[in-house]
Amino acid sequence: MRQITVISGKGGTGKTTLVGSFAALAENKVIADCDVDAPDLHLLVHPEIIKKEEFKGLKVAVMDKTLCTECGTCEETCRFNAIASTEESGYAVNPARCEGCGACVFVCEQEAIMLKERVSGYAFISKTNYGTMVHAQLNIAEEASGKLVTVVRNKAQQVAEKESCELILIDGAPGIGCPVIASLTGVDLALIVTEPTMSGLHDLERILDVTRYFGIGSAVCINKYDINEENSARITEFCRQRGVEVVGKIPYDSVVTEAMVAGKPVVEFSEGAVSSAISDVWDSIE
Repeated sequence: MRQITVISGKGGTGKTTLVGSFAALAENKVIADCDVDAPDLHLLVHPEIIKKEEFKGLKVAVMDKTLCTECGTCEETCRFNAIASTEESGYAVNPARCEGCGACVFVCEQEAIMLKERVSGYAFISKTNYGTMVHAQLNIAEEASGKLVTVVRNKAQQVAEKESCELILIDGAPGIGCPVIASLTGVDLALIVTEPTMSGLHDLERILDVTRYFGIGSAVCINKYDINEENSARITEFCRQRGVEVVGKIPYDSVVTEAMVAGKPVVEFSEGAVSSAISDVWDSIE
């Protein structure tokens, strides 16, 4: 079973647009959207949810007021200012501020505080016209996005094994943080989508450092390459020096926006130059 993660080092480079088209082009695969903080692949593949599960990430402190002696030790200990006292109700935990570290539980001599799991988001298994899709949504202001990405990856692998699929196509999170690392772990190839700007080159360098650190083979696709061909050439030369193959260059075309508005992968919306270039990129990856 092969696993390919499409990443970008930053948002807005066209990563999800490419994955939507790859989903239409690839065969015998499972799709996984690992951008759990702001998922949007569903806008192109229109999943029909068949299974929904709660995701319990960080724990939250809960206070038993019948045991609390109002000593204030918990408030002094909490570095996140999640515990405070009011004249009306005494000490209480603000769950929006609590990080679930457990320091208050440790110092409370009355054992009036405990940690309880809370629902931090949801994981879904869905059916699409392009095969099974595994995706998730982290609740607003919640953390542990890397853990939820791992849940999506594990479920995608279980589905792929059950359905005898040969490929897991992963839409990774933007940036270089924890959810990106969780999206990359153990994959066979990372396709990095960049754009011909100096910030694009900078972010490409950062994400290549991440993939190299984890020993993951990488390839690069330059999106909208013709809006600045000088920078595209600079990116190509940078990749050559790093020993990374540029597997394709996609031209700028407003048809991409039109396809997104229509809620369709570009390769199914139009047969123009962009669709041809995306198909060539997929052929190179295969």
